[in-house]
Amino acid sequence: MAKQTKHPQGSIAQNKKAQHDYFVESRFEAGLVLAGWEVKSLRAGKAQLVDSYILLKDDEAWLMGCHITPLKTASTHVIADPTRTRKLLLNKRELDKLFGAVQQKGYTCVALALYWKAHLIKCEIALAKGKKDFDKRHSEKERDADREVQRAMRSKGKDE
Repeated sequence: MAKQTKHPQGSIAQNKKAQHDYFVESRFEAGLVLAGWEVKSLRAGKAQLVDSYILLKDDEAWLMGCHITPLKTASTHVIADPTRTRKLLLNKRELDKLFGAVQQKGYTCVALALYWKAHLIKCEIALAKGKKDFDKRHSEKERDADREVQRAMRSKGKDE
């Protein structure tokens, strides 16, 4: 099972579908280029990563399909595009690793989470391999078994 990372400053949005559809191999932390209205919307928690993905082109990484809903009060003078393409800020070494893995080894680059780190908004991205249907069923069975064990432990602790 993939290790869940905790974001101590607070999570804005999680992509739970990516955990279900992919085996996560390695994770990266990237900054985001955002407009002012987007930051205000993210403070209010108005973001979805469900259909988002990372596009790698021209030695840059772009977050595609991330939906940030504009606030009615914050974006009165700006025409807001909720699903616009947003640039990810990574250093050259990280970009080279991502490009190499995606082009040569057949990995997919997915967005896992948006979270606060101090006053900055970060995007957790990952190199992942796609799961087959039987892998998804196996992961579901493992999760259900873990849940049953936890329930049994809780009920045993109450009996004593």
